[in-house]
Amino acid sequence: MRIDIHAHLWSEDYLDLLDSYGRTDTATQRGMGAGDTVAELEARFALNDSAGIEHQVLSVTPQSPHFDNPDHAVHAARTANDLYAKIVAQYPDRFSAFTALPLPHLDAALTEMARGLDDLGFAGVAVTTDILGRSLADPLFAPLFAELDRRRAVLYIHPSGHDARTPLIAEHHMRWMVGAPMEDTIAAMHLILAGIPSRYPGIRIVLSHLGGALPMLLQRADNQYQWESPDTPERPSLAVRRLWFDTVSHGHLPALRAAAESFGADRLVLGTDFPYQSGDLLRRAVTSIQDALPAADAARVLDHNAAAVLGR
Repeated sequence: MRIDIHAHLWSEDYLDLLDSYGRTDTATQRGMGAGDTVAELEARFALNDSAGIEHQVLSVTPQSPHFDNPDHAVHAARTANDLYAKIVAQYPDRFSAFTALPLPHLDAALTEMARGLDDLGFAGVAVTTDILGRSLADPLFAPLFAELDRRRAVLYIHPSGHDARTPLIAEHHMRWMVGAPMEDTIAAMHLILAGIPSRYPGIRIVLSHLGGALPMLLQRADNQYQWESPDTPERPSLAVRRLWFDTVSHGHLPALRAAAESFGADRLVLGTDFPYQSGDLLRRAVTSIQDALPAADAARVLDHNAAAVLGR
């Protein structure tokens, strides 16, 4: 089955709710054709069919329900998950979904995870690369990783869209061009240096956008981690073999080849980043894999790896 593991859907009601809680950046998600109206869904299905994509796993990232106010976080998470439960029930062949969590509130997040995975039958959990500026490797989140590990669940990680917390990105119009893949890179390295992949081997962790710059930095990290981060439990090049990476590369063949050579083609899963790659760009998200990789590897990436990660 050809499964797109990196796809988004936001209703106007959900984005309005986030606005009412003080979110200021939801305009980026509006008017993109990624809503829940019948017209938008029919257009999405036609586009997917034209690319041979049979199924998409939905996530509300980067507009995740992460708020300092616990009541806001819980209400937004339940709203997102109820929306996705309704859509998945209507179109079970077309969609599954990742559970949104009311982080950084651990007890509430564990409760909502159980509802999403047990009651709603979701495919896993999605979070952003940082939680309100806090690293995913922060000890605060250890109970979350422990429960994901116990469940052998999928954890999908997507950029937060907060410029990697640096004005050098924020003040120079590079939030998504540069900031997002930098957030991917930083989050991946935080997990690796903290030993999260080896400490919680049951979690199927999927990172966005080929892991950002990680394919280009992997040998450098292997050469330098022992003196710069001596408590790291294993070589980064070994740790990445415990992770998976979606193929969103904007059709850049050298990037796809570098990721396949760095991580192994068996660690890559199809992603489109719909709606930000739509039309010909979405179709190119599929054909670029076929153009970049040997036929057997491309077939594995397109039609097998995501299903294996998701346990389908």
